[in-house]
Amino acid sequence: MIVTRILVVANVLVFLWEIATLGPGILSGNVDARGLLNDGVLVPIAVTQYHQYWRLVTAAFLHLSLLHISVNMFSLWVLGRFIEPVVGSWRMAIIYVFSMLVSSLGVVYFSGPGDLTAGASGAIFGIFGALFAIGLKFGPRGMQLVRDNLGILLVNLIITFAIPGISKAAHVAGLLAGFLLTFAIYFPPRPIRARVVDAQTGQEIDSEFETP
Repeated sequence: MIVTRILVVANVLVFLWEIATLGPGILSGNVDARGLLNDGVLVPIAVTQYHQYWRLVTAAFLHLSLLHISVNMFSLWVLGRFIEPVVGSWRMAIIYVFSMLVSSLGVVYFSGPGDLTAGASGAIFGIFGALFAIGLKFGPRGMQLVRDNLGILLVNLIITFAIPGISKAAHVAGLLAGFLLTFAIYFPPRPIRARVVDAQTGQEIDSEFETP
């Protein structure tokens, strides 16, 4: 859980910095576009024409209101508590960073050149994609996991496409990136059978173990 905790703390610290630099109005979503630009929000034209590639990262740690960061951090915490123990901390970090970068690139190439985008939701959708990749990797057992969470994913996608102001490009790109990368780098533990001696009876018994 170390990576999940670090990511949540990092996002919260950055939001506190936003309050300090932009003023308390950001708590309710009352923000100044120039201030957001100075803080590192993602603007496609700033990347493609002015080569400000650092915005691909900084924007993923900026949020536009208290509600914005609260929803994102709750989602990250819930998903991270499941994903990180399953895939391991280093894979969790790789999946998050990769999804973050791909979602930012999705904004750059599939959004308007002057659109301002900020938030961790693209990377979080990548963790959502990882959840489904893990389910498919586990075969019949994992398909139940996919079915249990399919409704949540559909609701999130409906919200993404139904509510104005939400970055469709970031969410879809992050989701696909997280799914494909996790499917490529994660392999479930393989069960192996071995004969062990029962300490009480002295008899050999068949046991099944899992190897990473």
